[in-house]
Amino acid sequence: MYKVKNIDLADKGRLKIEWAEEHMPVLMEIKKEFEKTKPLKDIRVGFALHVTKETAVLVKTLKAGGAQISITGCNPLSTQDDIAAALAGDGVRIYAWRGETQEEYYENINKVLDFNPQITIDDGGDLVFMIHKNRPELIKDIRGGCEETTTGIIRLEAMNKENALKYPVVDVNDAKTKHFFDNRYGTGQSTLDGILRATSVLIAGKTFVVAGYGFCGRGVAARARGMGANVVVTETDPVRALEALMDGFRVMQMKDAAKIGDIFLTVTGNADILRGAHYEVMKSGAILANSGHFNIEINISDLENLSTGKKTIRDNVERYSLKNGRHIYLLAEGRLVNLAAAEGHPSEVMDMSFANQAMSVKYLLENSLSPGLYRIPKEVDDNIASLKLKTMNVSIDQLTQRQKKYLSSWEEGT
Repeated sequence: MYKVKNIDLADKGRLKIEWAEEHMPVLMEIKKEFEKTKPLKDIRVGFALHVTKETAVLVKTLKAGGAQISITGCNPLSTQDDIAAALAGDGVRIYAWRGETQEEYYENINKVLDFNPQITIDDGGDLVFMIHKNRPELIKDIRGGCEETTTGIIRLEAMNKENALKYPVVDVNDAKTKHFFDNRYGTGQSTLDGILRATSVLIAGKTFVVAGYGFCGRGVAARARGMGANVVVTETDPVRALEALMDGFRVMQMKDAAKIGDIFLTVTGNADILRGAHYEVMKSGAILANSGHFNIEINISDLENLSTGKKTIRDNVERYSLKNGRHIYLLAEGRLVNLAAAEGHPSEVMDMSFANQAMSVKYLLENSLSPGLYRIPKEVDDNIASLKLKTMNVSIDQLTQRQKKYLSSWEEGT
């Protein structure tokens, strides 16, 4: 039924979940509605998400709607063991613990798939890809899936382009009430939180290099600047690079940034952003961290090949001694620093992200969709934004009939 590190941590986990519930009012409103209407009655839902207190609130919301749940983590270092214990203690099929080996990680993915899910909920796409690559017999029973993060969407878009995606998946990441807030404000704050918990270094006065200026990179860059860092942005997209420049950041190639950076943060969703040629010119004491989903952005093999050895200095901090006499610090094994070294995004921002997940599951069950990748309907996005404003006691203007007519017509000119 479950496999967690320590079931005795359940009470501690329940208190954290209670805290999250108090800070996730939109999802709690959805939970109340689900309890009444049971839109997910007897539907089997398989999760591969970061096992955090916020994820637990989503699990409880879907259970309230009648769903049967099986869940595992989506990263070997992001599971919070007390939360996993709390879910297990409350009867959820869960297979997750912090520090899983790669073999254990995929064993747990397969345990979730053994549940024969009708809906998949992913962060990074590993459930979808395992199903399509190794367990295609499950596809006939799957009604649809949801994907939470940019990295997963990149992979799904590639599948969809090749007509390899065999069931409908909702792109939760690109909902406005997700990536405008979760990616920017959530990743921005939680990444700095993870770096500070791991290192306790002073950010002010440091040269802070952010690789990637998508919504996550924008959030990190803004918060690093707010703490007094001199921020440099590296990009491959000319429009994003221009945006970073006009937002007031220095923009340069990584080969040049590598020579001056004190702290490096990768958040691109791509591989080998930091690699051997960069390590060779870095300052002694440079700190490397990643907030992209997979630990591929910092090339650890190159770092090991250039080193004479490594030593764990603090929790989540390894010091690599380079052959050139310098040393470089790697945080959280190059994995998501905001989840591996901290607690992930604040509950308030995950409130909207997971509201999108809950409503996307309902949408998939209410609509018969062909295989492919789908955006969340605008009315769902707008409703979540309205609910969030309501819970924050904020009122906004409404269009008058005259304004609505003007916006929907073309006849009226100068």
